[in-house]
Amino acid sequence: MIGLPELSIGLGLAVGLLFTELFGLAAGGMVVPGYVALSMNEPLSVVVTLGLGLATFLVVRMIATVTIVYGRRRTVLMILVGFLLGAAVRSFQGAVGSGPLAELHVIGYIIPGLIAIWIDRQGLLETLTALLTAAVTVRLMLILFVGAELLK
Repeated sequence: MIGLPELSIGLGLAVGLLFTELFGLAAGGMVVPGYVALSMNEPLSVVVTLGLGLATFLVVRMIATVTIVYGRRRTVLMILVGFLLGAAVRSFQGAVGSGPLAELHVIGYIIPGLIAIWIDRQGLLETLTALLTAAVTVRLMLILFVGAELLK
């Protein structure tokens, strides 16, 4: 039996490919829609992750004003900055202990960086709308395939 994360990522890959072929828009990276779909029952996590993706894009854009950042270097820098910002949020969460701020979660380790890459390539609005639409589509498919297990 295939597990829920594997099913979600597989469906996310298929839906992301379909979005690229039909609309010419990437949904924030190959695996991102599947991971976001798994976390849709925690909307604050989705918002935090999208916010970190945007922050990553802005940080790398600022770095690019003082140094040459193109191609592979830009891609790796986006993923690295996204990873570091996510680690900072996780550290903050650990320092807070309990309370409403302790609920801050980042989806994955490289997801904010992947989102930032696509914000840089195709624009903020295009990336966020494609990503959220693809994630909702994957979530609906998961509900159809798995049902009540998704709510656990």
